[in-house]
Amino acid sequence: MGNYRSRLDIIADILSVASERSKKTRIMYQANLSYKLLSKYLPEVLKAYLVRFEREERCYVLTRKGKDFLERYREYSKQSKNIKTHLNETDARRKELEELCSRR
Repeated sequence: MGNYRSRLDIIADILSVASERSKKTRIMYQANLSYKLLSKYLPEVLKAYLVRFEREERCYVLTRKGKDFLERYREYSKQSKNIKTHLNETDARRKELEELCSRR
């Protein structure tokens, strides 16, 4: 089964690419998005002032708020991975205990 990205994962990928002053096509390819998904999320990040469009250069640029989001997202992502690892280890220990209870 595929590994699907959450809404926050997609937004973080868009912001990460936009941090390098990117055009729409570059964001689409580097964030690994279909045109349909890009069309859904790009207006959302613009409306939230996470990125802005610079008309002269015709590119998307990360705002201060977008930088703050990325920093917090990276902390959240790291913490989330640590929690998942801990939960998996705890689940494995529980299974071991259940096996010990069922043995004769």
